[in-house]
Order: sequence, then C-alpha cells, then structure tokens
Amino acid sequence: MLEYKGIEYRRMDLVPAVHRPLLRALRFPGITVPALVIDGRRVQGSREISHALDELRPEPRLFPSEPAARGAVEDAERWGDEVLQPVPRRISWWALRHDRSAVGTFLDDAQLPFPNRLALLTAAPVVALSARLNEATDAAIEADFAALPGLLDRVDQYIAEGTIGGEQANAADFQIAPSVRLLMSFDDLRPAIESRPAGEQAVRICPRPPGHVGPVFPSRLLEPLRTPA
Repeated sequence: MLEYKGIEYRRMDLVPAVHRPLLRALRFPGITVPALVIDGRRVQGSREISHALDELRPEPRLFPSEPAARGAVEDAERWGDEVLQPVPRRISWWALRHDRSAVGTFLDDAQLPFPNRLALLTAAPVVALSARLNEATDAAIEADFAALPGLLDRVDQYIAEGTIGGEQANAADFQIAPSVRLLMSFDDLRPAIESRPAGEQAVRICPRPPGHVGPVFPSRLLEPLRTPA
C-alpha cells in the first residue's frame, strides 16, 4: 500500500512469535503486525494502516468516496482480515512444522535486523511456537481445508461484483490478495487456485510469491479442492 501511495519507507521484518517484545520496545501499544510509524503516528494492523494512509495521502484512494462502494470495500477488507487470513496462516505454520526445509524460501526477500542464517538456525523453535500461537492443530487444518473452496468462491464473488479486482486497487485488494498468494506458494494448492479469478488477482497484486513449499499435505486434506462444487 505504501508503494501504491508513492510513500517512501524503510522496511524491517521481525521474526514471527518473538516479535511481540520487540514491538513493545518500539513503543507500539499492541502485538499486531504490520506495524507502521508514519507522520509521527504508530499504527498497527493492515486495516488501521489502510485508513491512516488514506487520511495522510488521499490519492490514489484505497477506499471509494461513494458511500455504498466504500461500505462494500470495508466489508470485504474486514472479511479478508478476520475470516480469510487466519486460514493460510494456520495452513502455513502447520506445513512448516511438518517440513522445515522450505523455511529458507520465505527468507529470500526478508529484511531482518540480523543475518538470515541466524533465522534459519533458530527456525525449529520459532516454527513450533508460531504453530502453537496460531492454533495450527490437525483438527483446525482439517476444518480449514474443508472451508477453503468456499473461501475462494467468496473471493471470486467479490471480483465478479467489482468490489475487488478492478483497474484501480483498493484496501480490500491489498488485504485479500496476499492471503491467496500465500496459499499459491504451496505446490499442493497452486493448481487449484492459479486459474481462478482469485488466483489471477493475487498474482496481479503480489507478483512475487512469498516462498515455495513442495508437496506436504496428505491427499485426504486436498480432496475438497479436487471435488467440483
């Protein structure tokens, strides 16, 4: 969103799970990322950041000015944050807990305050803690995979309605696309997503995948994605 707004910035990535005390040390009130210091303000959470950016630099807009259209974008952004985003997050931590060989691919573009090799050396406890904090249990993953086709259908519906996927990106695009793009970093999931409107929109907003994970999921978990609705 910062690049979309044409705002220069300096990025620093934090190690998942152990980022919480660092945010406190940086005088952020909560433990949520992304966290941003802009124009003297400390803003946390993607939805709070999108609103703050529109206040700071109105154009190009992240929210339509027309009330009904704005409400639709805000509803989609909220859904992407509260409903969609936890699913690829849990799926990712479950997968990395079962196969840590792909951790390094998620560090290729990282801008950590220490060498990437140190992050790799500490990957095992970080992955285990992150999986626990995100409740990435076997039962939760079963439910997530069962829900995944419906979630992708919802993204496709938002695109068909014109709420997201338009010529000019909005806050809901930036909220939803990264979650779909994260799912597409898995070889097991990408074939079922990439040709959908949801997949095409995710690649447009996030051209570079966040990492790459080879086959890792049991076949039974993937069955809902193979079965036509």
